Amino acid sequence: MSHDTTNHGLTYRDAGVDIDAGSELVRRISGDVAATHRPEMLTGLGGFSGLFELPIGDYQHPVLVSGTDGVGTKLKLAIETGRHHGIGVDLVAMCVNDIVVSGAEPLFFLDYYATGQLDVDVAEQVIRGISEGCRRAGAGLVGGETAEMPGMYAADHYDLAGFAVGIVERDAIIDGRKAQAGDALIALPSSGLHANGYSLVRRVLSESGTSLEAPLAGRALADTLLEPTRIYVRPVLDLARNLEVRALCHITGGGLPENIPRVLPAGLAARIDSASWEWPLIFQWLQEKGNIAEAEMRRTFNLGVGMVAAVPAAEVDDALAALNRRGESAWQLGELVATGDDGEQVLFT
Repeated sequence: MSHDTTNHGLTYRDAGVDIDAGSELVRRISGDVAATHRPEMLTGLGGFSGLFELPIGDYQHPVLVSGTDGVGTKLKLAIETGRHHGIGVDLVAMCVNDIVVSGAEPLFFLDYYATGQLDVDVAEQVIRGISEGCRRAGAGLVGGETAEMPGMYAADHYDLAGFAVGIVERDAIIDGRKAQAGDALIALPSSGLHANGYSLVRRVLSESGTSLEAPLAGRALADTLLEPTRIYVRPVLDLARNLEVRALCHITGGGLPENIPRVLPAGLAARIDSASWEWPLIFQWLQEKGNIAEAEMRRTFNLGVGMVAAVPAAEVDDALAALNRRGESAWQLGELVATGDDGEQVLFT
């Protein structure tokens, strides 16, 4: 019996998974990941898990705070336009902004990148963005997972998930319980749509026939739509360490009406001064092109407000000054008022 020595049988690459591509990706991103290093990180890339030594000596009663998120259908626009770096920043931002509202300092981050066929150039852009986001947040990128799953995703598509862990002193947790009528609400501006409302954005683009390369305020529409989510960790933690912050709210899906009630105790409502700011141009454009009602705009988009802090009325000027010293364009958005248990918790005036 003769044997065909040229036929070595099927390989994993024949099935659509390129192990060598994965190794090349790790080689390319190693420097960016190393730039997120914190002293507590005990492992680097390549292990089965990431080890992180908790800085419990700095705390009397340390509490871990965790969060996970993705970037939704904003990914579709990134894939369509070939702009991938900012999506990585978005992924980190959506997680660390959620945990910082508890007053927690982000410690470390992990990512999950799933694709039909690994494009090393695309994945490199995404993970470089993740690394940049971690540096902005002060979090170590302790690990992640790249999954190549042919048949599960279209060849050029990918999906992302992120996971963050932070730490806060138990007595310093910000949970809204100390909020009271008369407290001032301070807004920190968003950088655009962040990572919410993109299914409606894409519907507006489709029905209006607008090109992603169309100009808007001197730049391509795609660049405005894909502007990365702001990371609020440093200004918010600085504010909380120096002044009394009674509540913090990350304005994500659901906008101001759906998110502010999440951090308010019963009997309180937020009275928002609608004249205190002007919607950034991209929101005005979307409303006009899509003929979207104002109530729908408010419950879908952040409308230029990325984070809201409640502080005692007597400290509002000091809070605004502290934020503006850090380069923020913060403003007083409104105040907390008493309301019945069944009353509306967000009132626009």
